[in-house]
Amino acid sequence: MTNGNSLKLAITAFALLLTLPPVLRAQTPETVNLFDGKTLKGWKKTAGSATYEVKDGVIVGTTVEGTGNSFLATEKEYRDFVLEVDVMLESPKGNSGVQIRSHVDPAGNNGKGKVYGKQAEVDPTDRKWSGGIYDEARREWLYPLTLNPAAGNAYKANSYNHLKIECLGNEMKTWINGVPAADVIDTLDQSGFIALQVHGITEASEAGKKVYFKNIRIQTTGIKPTPFPSGLYVVNYQPNTLSSYEKKEGWKLLFDGKSSAGWVAANKSTFPSHGWAIANGVLSVLPAEGKESTNGGDIVSTEQFSAFDLSFEFQLTPGANSGVKYFVTLKEQTAGSAIGLEYQVLDDELHPDAKLGRDGNRTLASLYDLIRADKPKRFVRPIGQWNTGRVVVYPDNRVEHYLNGVKVLSYQRASPAFRELVAVSKYKDWKDFGEAKQGHILIQDHGNKVNFRSIKIKKLQ
Repeated sequence: MTNGNSLKLAITAFALLLTLPPVLRAQTPETVNLFDGKTLKGWKKTAGSATYEVKDGVIVGTTVEGTGNSFLATEKEYRDFVLEVDVMLESPKGNSGVQIRSHVDPAGNNGKGKVYGKQAEVDPTDRKWSGGIYDEARREWLYPLTLNPAAGNAYKANSYNHLKIECLGNEMKTWINGVPAADVIDTLDQSGFIALQVHGITEASEAGKKVYFKNIRIQTTGIKPTPFPSGLYVVNYQPNTLSSYEKKEGWKLLFDGKSSAGWVAANKSTFPSHGWAIANGVLSVLPAEGKESTNGGDIVSTEQFSAFDLSFEFQLTPGANSGVKYFVTLKEQTAGSAIGLEYQVLDDELHPDAKLGRDGNRTLASLYDLIRADKPKRFVRPIGQWNTGRVVVYPDNRVEHYLNGVKVLSYQRASPAFRELVAVSKYKDWKDFGEAKQGHILIQDHGNKVNFRSIKIKKLQ
């Protein structure tokens, strides 16, 4: 047989292969289909009243008015895997998602069952959070795509979108149409079922809308981690740790979870002998009748920073007040807390400071007394739970505040608009307030118990 004939036969065979339904195409030894293309064998409906059926090799979910979120779950549970699925939504208003390592509380939702666990989001709205990671019926958003807005443009309306989810150990990564989207490291849920969501609806006109799932494939052996490109932010809920990726990206811990290394009392050379505690991986400001800097006093980082990405977890007690300040120079003479730009840490409901200042500019995650944080309440976790704050200062003096992954404000240091805000604030008498080229990071003692952990920073060029 000539080489030309061999080539023709190969091309013909390849063309025939492409005509086969996806479920019949050859698979690698490590990859299997979770959906046979004909039946719902291996799946069971869990919670909610939306319907699921198979049509033309596709699982079709249909929204139903008057019901909550519905799920079609695998009968089998999975631990480590790479899952791939194609999803298309009929409605541009709704959303959907794929649950991973999830569970069900049969008694939840008044006995109708409640699914909880992490979900890879499918979001056709203008928000553009497809590929983000949501914690269903528990902590809500873990990785909204405000942390990676470039991935928001990967979703294609009125078309199938390819969702890839990689779960290895404590880490979950997602891709949408091949674009890296989210990366979460979390100690909860080492195994659980996979489920296809039909979201509950709030408008009668959305009843009967379809969600389509096909080409559902999983790999559970021979998995090699897929590296993310440089520059993506990792949400790490494993306390006081850095992943190998974070270390490579230049992140360092400002609090090691064990000692006061790297921190001293403001205007002193040692850590406070009282008023602060370190135990069980937590750095705590101890209560002192709500009085500012009258117990252990503020603490500051021994190192100073100019452009940086700072992230920290905080846990408020009822009515508590504290703050994380940056560009603190310690040059000013003050009776209370040292002067600096402040990410407000506050119980907005119970502490009176939330109602002071101007237009709410002393509320949680605000630039204290200058700019109010625009934060949807749903992204604030309740008192007693851990919230994540983040401050990014770019080399061109742009600054951003985040709360639980959502950007809540931005401003430009030393700009005319910034100086106008300072001129009508409590800082108006401090020359060049907030404009230092570098400064310490400060954690405030405001006389209330507040816990901190996972304080990490990355210098920006």
